[in-house]
Amino acid sequence: MKKDSKIYVAGHAGLVGSNIVKNLIAKGYNDIVVRGRNELDLTNQNSVMNFFETERPEYVFLAAAKVGGINANNTYPANFIMENLQIQCNIIDAAYKNDVKKLLFLGSSCIYPKMCPQPIKEEYLLTGALESTNEAYALAKISGLKTCYFYKKQYGANFVSVMPTNLYGPGDNFDLENSHVLPAILRKMHEAKVANLPTVEIWGTGKALREFLYVEDMADACVFVMENYDEIDFLNIGTGEEISIKELAEAIKEVVGYKGDLCFNIDKPDGTPRKLVDSTRLKEIGWKYQYSLRQGIEKTYKWYLENEDSVRTH
Repeated sequence: MKKDSKIYVAGHAGLVGSNIVKNLIAKGYNDIVVRGRNELDLTNQNSVMNFFETERPEYVFLAAAKVGGINANNTYPANFIMENLQIQCNIIDAAYKNDVKKLLFLGSSCIYPKMCPQPIKEEYLLTGALESTNEAYALAKISGLKTCYFYKKQYGANFVSVMPTNLYGPGDNFDLENSHVLPAILRKMHEAKVANLPTVEIWGTGKALREFLYVEDMADACVFVMENYDEIDFLNIGTGEEISIKELAEAIKEVVGYKGDLCFNIDKPDGTPRKLVDSTRLKEIGWKYQYSLRQGIEKTYKWYLENEDSVRTH
């Protein structure tokens, strides 16, 4: 990409998309195109095609998606598979037909089999059954990865895909029912601190292992891949480091300054015992994350305090 290349970021208001826009601006890119949901319905094929024909973006970051927690995925699977397939197919096909130079598609860690060997290599895709609670979303994301793969294979289109590990950071969803584990614990700790509660409940035994990537690092990796990687195979993006939920909760407790005790509810599920992606390919190309988990939690909590009135809690 050149600094004056026209770049379209689909999903610019989301957790990853907003940080991709910030990263691009910080690196001097000056022609970034975005459209809000009220301006462009990405599920409408004609609207998307008209947008591409009019704007003629040269590069596309496809970070737009319908997302939600376990409850939402379980309750509305038809919505999750259909809307995500529509968004992906409309943008990928319009990009190809309007001579986009390069497109980057964002996958999700749920694309891998439920009982996947650890750490998870890219080649483990489609080697086993998916987690049933988010199967619809996973199938849509797998289809997006494969659509990019086949457009490159058949047409030579420079469409690449990346698969991030668990993300967190400013702009995250802090809903206690539907958010991911890190923002949920952070909000619980903060509210317990404010209310001076003696204990905070943590779901499960605390023994499950997880990997976390700060969203600014994810955005930086996306821009790095757009600038440096043109192969047909998709890439995992992660830190290569894992931490137990108990250790995570203790780290958040320290950052927040909560003085009470942690209470682990063993009647609640732990989920998958371990979930770590193998990011060797990306590391070999030359990218490495910048923020430690502690630094990321500190930056996320600072943002939470500054935006508490407007933070997403549902």
